[in-house]
Amino acid sequence: MDITSKLNFLEQFPLFTSFNEEEKKMLSQMVELKKRPKYSYVYVPGDQSDKIFFLLKGTIKIGSHSNDGKEVIKAILHPMAMFGEMCVVGEQNRKDFARVMNQDAQYFTLKVEDFKRLMRSNHQLSVNVLNMIGDRLRRVEDRLESLIFKDARTRIIDFIKDSASKRGRQVGFETLIKHSLTQQDIANLTGTSRQTVTSVLNELKKLNLIYFTRKSILVRDLAKLE
Repeated sequence: MDITSKLNFLEQFPLFTSFNEEEKKMLSQMVELKKRPKYSYVYVPGDQSDKIFFLLKGTIKIGSHSNDGKEVIKAILHPMAMFGEMCVVGEQNRKDFARVMNQDAQYFTLKVEDFKRLMRSNHQLSVNVLNMIGDRLRRVEDRLESLIFKDARTRIIDFIKDSASKRGRQVGFETLIKHSLTQQDIANLTGTSRQTVTSVLNELKKLNLIYFTRKSILVRDLAKLE
């Protein structure tokens, strides 16, 4: 990929909106384009935390495994997202895994030393990074509170509402959510079981609140979904 193409992609990342033309060119020379096939790992626990990643295409699942081997999904990332950012705040080795979902992924890699150098020279970039990390930590806290105080059905409905607000597309009065998640993925995200997810989705479908297929959920009326 030539510098012009890299610049076109990098300009789309909200993180770099404060960069001037010289900084953008410098960044484009630092990043390296990578591709990974579907279902492969970008990194796994124990890998060295020496790079940051910027997703261009595909969907990435960030998660870990419990002591009994159960997968815990911490985030589902879509294009224009940054991931692997904990190395900026001192992580030496990966604690989580990053796995490509059901389509090939493309992303830029950037050495953490280069990224820190950019942060030192651009104050707004540092602010943007802190805000982004803070926002992700707040979402983790919200999920923890949800696990403690809400029942499984409510957590699954909250997941649908959150997906609709972030990635839903209005189709008349309805909201269409296209996704790459299996029902097991939804269970791992909401701290429930696959059987519970299936039961709740079927119940909501029977009530004509949603219609779902393997790759989409159509919410009939968000205001009535409860």
